[in-house]
Amino acid sequence: MCYSALVEADFRQYVKMFGAHLDLAEFERLMRGRLEGSRVKLPKAVDDAFATPATDAEARIKALVDEYNAQQKTQLEQELFKQRARLADAERTLQTKVTKAATESQRIATDKIATVLRRLEDISRTTPKDRDSRIFPGVYAPVLVMEDGKPVIKPMRYQCRIAGKPAAYDVKYPGTYNARRDNLEGFWKPVFGRSHGILLVDVFYENVKRHRMEGRTLREGEAEENVVIEFNPNPSHQMHVACLWSKWSNGKDPDLLSFAAITDEPPPEVVAAGHDRCIVPVKPENVEAWLQPNAANLAAQYALLDDRDRPYYEHRLAA
Repeated sequence: MCYSALVEADFRQYVKMFGAHLDLAEFERLMRGRLEGSRVKLPKAVDDAFATPATDAEARIKALVDEYNAQQKTQLEQELFKQRARLADAERTLQTKVTKAATESQRIATDKIATVLRRLEDISRTTPKDRDSRIFPGVYAPVLVMEDGKPVIKPMRYQCRIAGKPAAYDVKYPGTYNARRDNLEGFWKPVFGRSHGILLVDVFYENVKRHRMEGRTLREGEAEENVVIEFNPNPSHQMHVACLWSKWSNGKDPDLLSFAAITDEPPPEVVAAGHDRCIVPVKPENVEAWLQPNAANLAAQYALLDDRDRPYYEHRLAA
């Protein structure tokens, strides 16, 4: 599985690398929906990419981003006031009597205050950080696709809901942010060979069990412990990760563009780190062919996945 990744969130890089154009109407629709209350999650770096608009359409998107940030700032400041009051109440109680309820309230309020302050700092911060470009399942990212023979960048949710499937599949099949290669002609048949995309990835992260990462069995009485591993390609470069995508619509709810990253059996160094799957980076020279699949020739699509970019994946515990 690809639990998380640092992606290229600035659409200008896609334009520079592939000569692609931005689906500004789709970005604007998404930003407007978020402002109006849709459950849309975007990395900060996507918002920041519109900080210096070059067209009227980009200026409209920036205005939506600014309005959303102002809305979020107000809500966060209200939450900060609430949690500081909660903390003060708990500390007053603890001065006279130590109770479990007051101690827990103090802990929760302290943690929430730290989270809110970080989010407030992120809204105004202009210096980029790695976390600004990190996606998790359910978060949107720019994906390169081919439309009418031309490369296009569209914002898509990282968890694919295939057209025609019920919305409940998001909960029933929470792992649909990854498309296993051995199931491409099974669950993924409606999109494999038909709707292919590319996601630019710098680093990816996986959940593994500590004892597996350390190459040992569990000790007697030891509980499994989950850790997050960061995998970096060596030599360092942006990977063109193979994806499948779909446009879902039911005529009632907002349309949904979503994607999944294809995964395959892992190379030895990923296995040694304790994980059993790995993303599939397409070679740069094969990107155009991957984006223009022929459903009548799936063998050619498998061949592109086999002829993959193959860096060595160095790993470390994620910070």
